This record gives sequence, C-alpha cells and structure tokens, in this order.
Amino acid sequence: MTFYPTAREALFAGYRPCKRCRPLEVDGRPPEWAAKLLRAVEANPEERIRDADLRAMDIDPARARRWFHRQYGMTFQAYCRGRRMGDALQSIREGESLDEVALGHGYESHSGFRDAFRKTHGITPGGSRSALCVWTRMLETPLGPMVAGAVPEGVCLLEFSDRRMLEVQFTTLRRRFRCAVVPGSNPHLEQLAEELAEYFAGTLRRFQVPRVVPGTPFQEKVWMGLGRIPYGETRSYEQLAREVGLPRGPRAVGRANGLNRIAIVIPCHRVITKGGTLGGYGGGIWRKEWLLAHEQTILAGSKRSAAPGLSERRGE
Repeated sequence: MTFYPTAREALFAGYRPCKRCRPLEVDGRPPEWAAKLLRAVEANPEERIRDADLRAMDIDPARARRWFHRQYGMTFQAYCRGRRMGDALQSIREGESLDEVALGHGYESHSGFRDAFRKTHGITPGGSRSALCVWTRMLETPLGPMVAGAVPEGVCLLEFSDRRMLEVQFTTLRRRFRCAVVPGSNPHLEQLAEELAEYFAGTLRRFQVPRVVPGTPFQEKVWMGLGRIPYGETRSYEQLAREVGLPRGPRAVGRANGLNRIAIVIPCHRVITKGGTLGGYGGGIWRKEWLLAHEQTILAGSKRSAAPGLSERRGE
C-alpha cells in the first residue's frame, strides 16, 4: 500500500479522486462555503470583506486563504483586491473620472486607490486608459474546476486549477503580455464557457473562440499542429514532430506540448506515445483518458446514428 501526503500528489501519481468524498471537487462545484463566498464577492465586488466578516459568515479566514490560494494562486484578500482593481480598470477605460472610480470602489483617498491600483496593474490609474490586463475566471467542468484567462484579442489560458504548472503559467502570462492577471470576465471568456459546456455535452467538436498563444516560433508551430488533430483521433509525438517539420525532435515536441496554456481547446490530450500508451498529461492521466474516451464515444455514436437502419438495409 502506498500513502501520499495530499490528494493532489496522489492524483499526479495516477490515482483517481474518490467519488464519495470528492477531495478535488471533480464535479466542478466548489464547496458550499466557498460558493457562498464567491457569490458574495460577485454580488458586490467593491465591498471589503474582512476576517471579521468571514467569521460572521461561519467561514474560517485561514481556510478561505488556503482554498483561494490553491484554486486561484492568490489569497482571498488578493482575489478581492484583484476583482476590485479589474473593475476599476474597466471603468477608467469606459471614461469614468478617477474620482468616481476611486470612491465607487471603496477607497476614501486617492493615494490608497492609486497604491492598490499600481500594486495590481503595475501602472498608475492615470496611465491606464489603454492598459492591458488578463481577465481570469473559474469554469466548472465534469473533470473539476478550470481557470480560464483572456485578453481583448482572445482566450490565452485554460488550465485545471490543480495543475502543478498553473502558477508558472500565470507568471508566463504576466511576462508575455506585460500586465496584471486579475479576476473578472470578458466576451471571450463568456464564449469559452458556452463552448466548453457544449464540448462536454458532446455537441461541439471544434472550438471557435479566438485564441492568443504567444510563444517561441517552434512552440507556436507545435500548438498549431495540435489544433489540426481531428476530434476523436490521436497522434504520436513522432507523428506530430514529422507534421511540424522536426522528424528527429519528438522530445522537443513533447516539451512544447506540455507548455500548452489552453487545454482541451488546443487538444494536447490527443498526443500519445508511439507504443499507444497515453504518456503524460499536465491535468493528470485520468483526465486525458476521460477526454479521449469522451471524444471517441461521441464519434462512435454519431457514426452509428448515421448508418442506415435495418429496415433500410432490407429495402423495406
């Protein structure tokens, strides 16, 4: 018998989460106390929720810090600040005065608002009319919660919230786009949420949401190659390497595959080993197995429904 200190480590060792205790919330739903807290933030993003307020809601502040850090890569207070500053940036872009924005987002002084804004976005409010930020939100899926991110041009992130590389991906986004990553939403994230739900329902095979995937020329070539793998099919690393013009570089292709920041939409789960085994997957092998089985089941079902019925074959 093998023991692991955390459910996350057991997941990456290949074990599936228990369906009774749901240690990783595999149905995509946050625990009720966290859902209650998220609803409170969304209902009034400008309101400050302090530790005393959390205790009044029967929520332990330390528990909230741990959960938000695990799910979003930031503490609960940092999440709330990012939510406020994301809204503030949007208000400034829409032409509101700095006085209106500062007071409307719970700040009594310009200096306090300016310091918080600069801490989040790296610039002053006055210089933010054309500033960029990466909006992020949580999406519920049958395989667990996913963190999605988007810029004005399109989606730039879709990762399972428990993936080891998530914080690295956040750092990469900040460096690539030279901006802050803040909670919020935009039209691309709304479209992604709709298309992802359709994908899991088996009614969508090709995503249409715009994607923004800056990387090295080689990485971008590999990610484009991933996008060409048909729904329900697989390619080996060797096959993908040949298709992108690097027949002797399956390992390099594998590394680029692992750095894909937009899971499922850019289907890195469709790449397997030459011997036919699943290989690695940042979200966990059990998820890769599920995704491939899901697509192949949908594909097989559509082929059966398209086949002529018994009476047609008999000429009846």
